[in-house]
Amino acid sequence: MFSNMHFLTRRRRIIKQGVDFKQIDREWDWDDFILFQALLAFMAYYTFPSLVDLPLWDLKGYLFALLLHMGVSEPLYYCMHRLLHTDHLFKHYHSLHHSSLVPQPFTAASATPLEHLMLFVVMGIPILGATFVGSGSVALIYGYVLVFDFMRCMGHSNIEVLPHALFEALPFLRYLIYTPTYHSLHHTEEDSNFCLFMPLYDALGKTLNKKTWELHMQITKVGDDRIPDFVFLVHVVDVISSIHSPFAFRSYASMPYTPRLILLPAWPVACLIMLLMWAYSKPFLISFYYLRSKFVQTWIVPRHGFQYFLPFASKGINKQIEQAILRADKMGVKVLSLAALNKNESLNGGGTLFTKNHPDLRVRVVHGNTLTASVILNEIPKDVKEVFLTGATSKLGRAIALYLCRRKVRVLMLTLSAERLHKIKMEAPLECQQYLVQVTKYQAAQDCKTWIVGKWITPREQSWAPPGTHFHQFVVPPIFGFRRDCTYGKLAAMRLPEDVQGLGSCEYTLERGVVHACHAGGLVHFLEGYTHHEVGAIDVDRIDLVWEAALKHGLRPA
Repeated sequence: MFSNMHFLTRRRRIIKQGVDFKQIDREWDWDDFILFQALLAFMAYYTFPSLVDLPLWDLKGYLFALLLHMGVSEPLYYCMHRLLHTDHLFKHYHSLHHSSLVPQPFTAASATPLEHLMLFVVMGIPILGATFVGSGSVALIYGYVLVFDFMRCMGHSNIEVLPHALFEALPFLRYLIYTPTYHSLHHTEEDSNFCLFMPLYDALGKTLNKKTWELHMQITKVGDDRIPDFVFLVHVVDVISSIHSPFAFRSYASMPYTPRLILLPAWPVACLIMLLMWAYSKPFLISFYYLRSKFVQTWIVPRHGFQYFLPFASKGINKQIEQAILRADKMGVKVLSLAALNKNESLNGGGTLFTKNHPDLRVRVVHGNTLTASVILNEIPKDVKEVFLTGATSKLGRAIALYLCRRKVRVLMLTLSAERLHKIKMEAPLECQQYLVQVTKYQAAQDCKTWIVGKWITPREQSWAPPGTHFHQFVVPPIFGFRRDCTYGKLAAMRLPEDVQGLGSCEYTLERGVVHACHAGGLVHFLEGYTHHEVGAIDVDRIDLVWEAALKHGLRPA
C-alpha cells in the first residue's frame, strides 16, 4: 500500500515508470509463494519430530539463526542467484521475475516453482539449524519468515525508505543491509547486486554496482518530483468505491469498479477514513501515466459524491478544488481538467468561479464537456429523427439539443422551465428552433426509442420508454438498467492511444485503457495547445472540431 501512495512517495521513486496492466496480471498470483511455503512447512513439520513440541520463545535460537543466515543462507543465495543469471536458467526460469519492469512488493513473489523451492531452502537453513541444536521456537519460525518476506518486499518496493545519513554515520551498514535502490539497479542492469540482503557478498564477489550509493544519495537527499503536464481532478464517488484505488487494492483498481461482497468488511474502515478526510485533508495524487513522453497525473478531491449535494459543504468543496488549481498553477501544470461533480453548474458554474476569482491563472482550467458532448452525439445514428432528452437545460443538455436541432432532429426536452428552454431556443438558428420541443412528462416519450439521459431516472420513469429503446447517458453515477427489452449505453468515454505507458488502474466503471470523455477532452485541450480556459457553457461550434482533434491524436470511442 505504501509503495502505491504516490502522494507520499513520489519524490522517493527509483524507477519513474508506472506499473501497467500486463505487469499486474503477471503478478496476480503473488500469493503462490505463501501456499508453497505452507505446504513445505507442513511436510517439514511431519518429517522432523523435533518441530512438534517447540517452546514459544528461545533467545539462543535467534543468535544461531542469525549466524546461519549470515554465514550460510546469504552466500548460498548469492551463488544460486548468479547461477540463475546464466543463459539457460535465466531464459527458462528467472526471466519471469525480471519481466516486471517496475519492481513492486508483489514482484518479490513473482517467480517459478524452482525459485520458490530455492528460497525455501535458503529460509529453512537458519530455522532448522537452530532447531536441531535445541534452540528452536515458535516465535523464531514466524519471526524469521516474516522478516525474510518483509525484506524481500522492501527491496522490491521501488521506494527508497532508508536514509543516506544512516550509511554516512555507520558506513559498515552498507555491507550488512541492502536498500530498494540497491536491488532496483539489479533489475535494470541485471549484471550486478545479486545479494539476498547483505551487499557484503557482492563486494566479495566483485559484483557490487558502483552507482549504488551515488544513486541512493541522490534519491534520498534530492529526490525527483517531475511536474505533470496535465492533471485530471476527480472526486470519490461513494464510500465502498473509495477502495477502488491503487494504494488500497492494486489488483482491484486494475479492473472496472463493481461492488463486491468480499469488500464489505472494509466498509467501516473506508467510512472512518471518509470522516477523517472531511475533517482534515487536501487534494492529493492517486495515479499517473505517460502519453508520448507527456506526464499525466490524476489528483483527487477528498470528498464523496453525496457531499456535493449538501448545501453546507459546497463552500468547502470549492475551496478544495481552488486549492488544487492554485497548486497546479504554481507548479507549472499546463492543463487541469475537472471531472464529474467538480464542474457542477450549481457548485461553481462549470469552473467559471475559479477563472473569475483568478484571472491571471497560467494553468488552463477545462471541464472537457465539449468532447463529452461529441462522444454522445457520435453515438446517435444518423437516421434518428427524434430524441428524448432529460437534463435538457444543463451544460451538456443544452449543447446536445442545439447540435441536434441543427441536424433537423426533433428534440423532446424534458423541463418544467419554459424560460430556460426559451433561452436555449434563442441560441438556435431561427429555422431550427421548431425542432426544440418542451415536454414536462416522461409519457411524452413513449413512442421515442432514443433517450439521452442527463438526469437520474427511476425504474418507473424508464417504464415509459418503448421496447427497443437505447439509453444514452451522461449522468453520474450511471442509471441502473432495469429494462431487459432495452439497451443502455455507458458513460461517455474514449480509449487512450496504444502507446500510453504505465497505466495500471481503471477509472471507476470503465474498462482498461478507457478514460471518461472529460478526461480525454482535457488531454485534447493540452495536446492541441489551446490557450483558452474551457469553462461554463459549451461552444457548440467547437464540438466537431474537438472530435476531429481527438481522433487525430489517437483517441478512439470506447
